[in-house]
Amino acid sequence: MNDQNPIPPQIPPQLPPVMPASGPRPLGDDPSERVAIPNVIVAIEAVLRHPRRVMFQLRQPGAGRLITAMLFVSVVCALIYGVVAGTFSGGTQLWAAPVKIAVGLMISALICLPSLYIFTCLGGSQARLIEVGGLLAGLLMLMTILLIGFAPVAWIFSQSTESLAWMGTLHLVFWFIATLFGLRFLEAGFSHSNARSLAGFRTWVVIFLLVAVQMTTALRPILGTSETFLPTEKKFFMAHWGDCLKAQDEASKSESR
Repeated sequence: MNDQNPIPPQIPPQLPPVMPASGPRPLGDDPSERVAIPNVIVAIEAVLRHPRRVMFQLRQPGAGRLITAMLFVSVVCALIYGVVAGTFSGGTQLWAAPVKIAVGLMISALICLPSLYIFTCLGGSQARLIEVGGLLAGLLMLMTILLIGFAPVAWIFSQSTESLAWMGTLHLVFWFIATLFGLRFLEAGFSHSNARSLAGFRTWVVIFLLVAVQMTTALRPILGTSETFLPTEKKFFMAHWGDCLKAQDEASKSESR
């Protein structure tokens, strides 16, 4: 009997590993994201805990009611934070500062909305104008809610220091942190709009920051006092900050003499 070579076992070819799909998960794949947002309280909880729910609802019919609710929360929170800012000087600033902060924030968003829509379209985004406006409203609501969280800290310092430059710097730091989280929400929203590039969005971020800080100068004073409600002299915000620091330095030198 002839020896036969044993047939080696058949080894199936190794399949390549399955790579996860690129890009974010589509909105609405979680059933909780498809639950409607009926009121402002739920809107606040959603933007803080489940922002994808807000992004999904902005694509649904009747998104105008959600946008209105978010703008309402933004105005109320801005007014509350403005009262805290006004306690630094007191007097007319208790009502002037809230009005200026709320109006300035809304005007800044309105001025920057057209350029935001244009840049997102150029980047390949399929978002409609109402969705872009809704995401911007979500940015404002998240910003102002965070400012409310910083309000007790701002109040403590406003009652314990007389340095206008220090208080201005503190409020700018709070505003910058709140804006950073708001921009993260906005960028996450546009990541679901099939945009091919975020270069236009990043350009818009610079524009928005410049408009917002210039608005604080155009509506000055917000912390200090003045004989007029609005300034009578035009200034660039960098020049205004420099003048404030110079005035603070001269005041400290005169007190030390």
